[in-house]
Amino acid sequence: MDQSGVIVGGIAGAILAAVVFALVMVPPSETIQPEISITAEDKIEESITSYTKELSLIEIFENSESGVVRVNVQKSSEAQIPAGVGSGFVFDSKGHIITNAHVVDGATKVVITFLDGREYNAEIVGIDTFTDIAVVKVNADLSLLHPLTLGDSSRLKVGEPIAAIGNPFGLSGSMTSGIVSQIGRLLPSGSGYSIPDVIQTDAAINPGNSGGPLLNMRGSVVGINTAIQSATGEFTGVGFAVPSQTLAKIVPNLIKDGEYKHPWIGISGRDIDPDLAKILNLKDAVGFLVVTVVPDSPAEKAGLHSSEKVVEVDGVEYTIGGDIILSVDGNEVRKISDILIHLQRAKAVGDDLVLEILRDGRTSNFTLTLGERPNGE
Repeated sequence: MDQSGVIVGGIAGAILAAVVFALVMVPPSETIQPEISITAEDKIEESITSYTKELSLIEIFENSESGVVRVNVQKSSEAQIPAGVGSGFVFDSKGHIITNAHVVDGATKVVITFLDGREYNAEIVGIDTFTDIAVVKVNADLSLLHPLTLGDSSRLKVGEPIAAIGNPFGLSGSMTSGIVSQIGRLLPSGSGYSIPDVIQTDAAINPGNSGGPLLNMRGSVVGINTAIQSATGEFTGVGFAVPSQTLAKIVPNLIKDGEYKHPWIGISGRDIDPDLAKILNLKDAVGFLVVTVVPDSPAEKAGLHSSEKVVEVDGVEYTIGGDIILSVDGNEVRKISDILIHLQRAKAVGDDLVLEILRDGRTSNFTLTLGERPNGE
């Protein structure tokens, strides 16, 4: 059970069983050498771009290809162990490259290949497994560093066209296009917590695309391609990207400190569905039922109540009796993703969080101070 609030085994658990992080493992003898391709933009704007002109797909690729790189990783000192191939893109002119945490985590060697085929050994600067973001650094020639512009993912609309660039199956500098299928998805991850606010797209993403940019039609990065939902490991029409808003918040901390400290409440539970709403005599199926409160967590210190009573309806057991969270900082909570997105976008460790709680038929506000999310729990 995800202590940030998701029940693994419900809808999120079903998705997790089919989610494949898009990293391809290619034996060294079969590795496809990079062609003259890959992606980037000529410069980076430190703040969210105000550039509004829409570009053609051809223009997007031509403007971006010099900033997208191929990421080769070795995860064993033994030569016979296959190397991993992923993607990444240039973040700044200091040589920082953004990629996925699962691409480089555990790597004994990371090699970055640029558009013209030149390769550089890279140093891992920081990894955040909770959002699947990593930063590596190369001491490359300045002429090779063409940072991509970060766009504003919060402005994305369902149906908006987008493009993805990366190295699917080791095929360097490949571009696909599609639309934003949905926003605000909750993506289960290997960390035990879920990644909030994720972008769903139908642009073809395959193993090897991990770490590559998802671009809007102005050529700005609105996400980093991370995973696909597939039973076979190949793209089936559903891809996921961590949004640029998350990148903008996490990456500077990874560069500065090598890590990012995530705010944490210390609860787990379940969304209120129609069956649960009926059991609890609720008018509407909205809110989040607290089932477990982690000992010595911010939630326990604030006095939140866990669920202890078990009832069975139509052969299904429900644990009830705990607090129901109706809003956070005045923002309505329909389900757990609303809480996690608010924490990701607006909160940091040490901030106060105001919860509107329904307990025993009465609503009241509880204020807690957010702690640091523990690792490996």
